[in-house]
Amino acid sequence: MEKNIKTVLAHVMQDFALPRYDQLPDVGLYLEQTAKYINQCLQPLGFAETTGSMIRNYVKMGLASNPVQKQYFAEHIAHLIAITVLKHVVPLEHVHKMFDIQKKVYTDATAYDYFCMELENVLYFRFGLKEDLEEIGVTETMEKEILRSAIIAVSHMVYVNTCFHLLPENDG
Repeated sequence: MEKNIKTVLAHVMQDFALPRYDQLPDVGLYLEQTAKYINQCLQPLGFAETTGSMIRNYVKMGLASNPVQKQYFAEHIAHLIAITVLKHVVPLEHVHKMFDIQKKVYTDATAYDYFCMELENVLYFRFGLKEDLEEIGVTETMEKEILRSAIIAVSHMVYVNTCFHLLPENDG
């Protein structure tokens, strides 16, 4: 039974891939469309759905910039996807600090694409789709290590929740 569950676990994650920055909608999505898009992207991770009120709160907190004429563009969506993933293991004030740090060094596109590559790298490793964690990027910084640690924590949470979802009900 254990081998079967590991096969199913690998299958759950094998097609998971986040859209890269240049693939994010940049035509302007309204609030509910933005929430729906984020939920579709993150559906395989099993997170509770992001709502419009959650997005409004992230904007009020300064985690994402204000929408432009009530529309959210690639920059907004990239931040909102990262927030939705990281908030499960990192307090929102720390997510805010992580964003502030990355803005000093990277463009939104570079930071978001790195986040996507690292998340996929760690999830594929955790779910048994690859034997080793790859080293993503060329620099070795404390900020990079913090992000990787947060992503590893997310991957373990997703793995444990997926395992419990797949385990047969136990009457005992």
